[in-house]
Amino acid sequence: MSRNAHASFTRMGDFGVDVFSEDELYAIHCATLDVLQHVGVRVDSREAQEIFSSAGAKVDPKSKIVKIPPHIVEEAVRSAPSTILLAARDPRKDYILESNRVGFVNFGEGVNVIDPVTRKYRRSNKQDVANAAKMSDYLSEMDISYRAVVAQEYPGPVQALHNAEAIFSNTSKHFFIGADGVRNARKLIEMAAAVAGGREQLKERPLISFNVCPTSLLKLIPECTDVVIEAARAGIPVNIISMALAGATSPVTLAGTLITHNAEVLSAIVLSQLACKGAPCIYGCSTTIMDMRHTTAPVGSPELGMISASVARMAQYYNLPSFVAGG
Repeated sequence: MSRNAHASFTRMGDFGVDVFSEDELYAIHCATLDVLQHVGVRVDSREAQEIFSSAGAKVDPKSKIVKIPPHIVEEAVRSAPSTILLAARDPRKDYILESNRVGFVNFGEGVNVIDPVTRKYRRSNKQDVANAAKMSDYLSEMDISYRAVVAQEYPGPVQALHNAEAIFSNTSKHFFIGADGVRNARKLIEMAAAVAGGREQLKERPLISFNVCPTSLLKLIPECTDVVIEAARAGIPVNIISMALAGATSPVTLAGTLITHNAEVLSAIVLSQLACKGAPCIYGCSTTIMDMRHTTAPVGSPELGMISASVARMAQYYNLPSFVAGG
């Protein structure tokens, strides 16, 4: 297994980015608790509503708004593990995810590629998924693998399964994948268990992690909540990635966007911990700004780097491992 260099580790000659002071982080935390308690998040899944309600959250069945008291949020943050084992098929490539260490992974998911032979721009396919997995497996700089492109020759509802088959066969590293719903999540867990040697072996050494995305502004759809619940019970890590757009689906200010981002991620972490206390969660982010002129989400903007640095600092504040987009 590998442990990479510390980030923001104080020493002479080091370089770091402190976006917020401790007082500012506390103010953002308090504002987030206020949002979750008095504004709430919309939760469409009946099972998720019942889990929240049984823990003491207020659920309005008509509006589907769930309001979460501060003590539930803070207890969930305390119970979420600060160190997560991302197990690999090759134990020498196990990766320990924890605060203040930096690892690298390719991003996704692309829908088009430049064909390496014909040099033509075309839709991605399953072989491209396999080739990308093989490349990330070879590169020592990549600590884990991430489905880079998608098998578009297969229908959307089953693409995740074909993506996973291609990746499992071409990498010995841990990999992240979107399940795209609870039915696929269950099948992906079965696939991973077959590779690991059984459900208990998979729980001991999880070979995959699921990506889930809250919907900004302040909404948890079933494709998010039900996967979170299923993964928590199976011991599969969940990477909770908010994709807010500052100036569009979230406030234009950095602090305002971070508060809504924080509320979305923490609400999903709460659900995970209520489903199974101690379930592994990753505080994720692909939040950026809205380009007002072109109505696009520029992932290479300086603001994305500022937001990612802020989110990483927020995750450190909660002593949670983080996953952020790079510009």
